[in-house]
Amino acid sequence: MVQFHQARFDTSFAALSDATRRGVLEQLGRSDASITDLAETFHMTLTGMKKHISVLEQAGLVTTEKIGRVRTCRLGVSRLEQEAQWIERYRRLWDARFDQLDKVVEELKRKENSDGR
Repeated sequence: MVQFHQARFDTSFAALSDATRRGVLEQLGRSDASITDLAETFHMTLTGMKKHISVLEQAGLVTTEKIGRVRTCRLGVSRLEQEAQWIERYRRLWDARFDQLDKVVEELKRKENSDGR
């Protein structure tokens, strides 16, 4: 089970690690688009955009459908819920650590002020 999540997370985060792929997701969030339209929007070659779309498809973030000669892209079924939960768990951990650090800093300031420095 952990290995399944690990592999899925690796695929999802790898797909999201590229600014162009994140831009494609934003674009597809507004409306479906052909690979040709996406390539033009991002000033890329068709081959380059196909590679980006392939990575997004493998992560479940995009689906494509070929109708005639046009391959249309739309958002996929992955909603990144498990990935968001994983990130949230670490955000809470870091918030707790920073809260503890704030307490230490405040205590040091209080001691410094009481010592007359």
